[in-house]
Amino acid sequence: MQQSTKQTQKAAYHHGDLRAHLVETVRLLVEEKGADGFSISEAARRAGVSSAAPYKHFEDRREIVRAVAVLGIKRMRQQMDDAARSATGEPLAPITALGICYAKFARTEPGVFRLIFGLTEGRDDDPELHALGMACEDVVKREVRRVMPEGTDEEEIGRRAYMLHMFVHGHAFLEIDGVHDNEISGAVEHALMADIAARVMA
Repeated sequence: MQQSTKQTQKAAYHHGDLRAHLVETVRLLVEEKGADGFSISEAARRAGVSSAAPYKHFEDRREIVRAVAVLGIKRMRQQMDDAARSATGEPLAPITALGICYAKFARTEPGVFRLIFGLTEGRDDDPELHALGMACEDVVKREVRRVMPEGTDEEEIGRRAYMLHMFVHGHAFLEIDGVHDNEISGAVEHALMADIAARVMA
């Protein structure tokens, strides 16, 4: 049975699943050891493939780690969009939901979260990473724009969105780094996010 499973895996890899399998393996290693805590050969062993196999899909270590970050940003953006669109209640509920979603992503995938914001070197020369970052920002701007008076200029919308990001980003890192002594339950976090949304959007 075990041999059959290995044969099935190898067949799948030959049909193009190896790249995705390697990226997921590296994602798990990033969560376990950090972005700099493993080698490509270790990732290959963990994935159950030869040490040469990753280089059929990735030029080097940086490229496979970047692939993990790209998928991470896409997941974060999708989760933010879903959270905002499904929020109900008072007008600022979507903005509150965005903050909660952002912090939850950081706690759920702290390694990937750190990786996303650690790949700043060369980001200006990486159109895909830049576009993905802007897509996340656009979700926040969309919700800010929705509750601002009609005709508010884009500079002001961007300023409010940045203020929200400042708070939530700082909170997310404080949470995953464990550098505060506050007991932040789900209810407390919701209240914090609602409070900052009300203050920034006042």
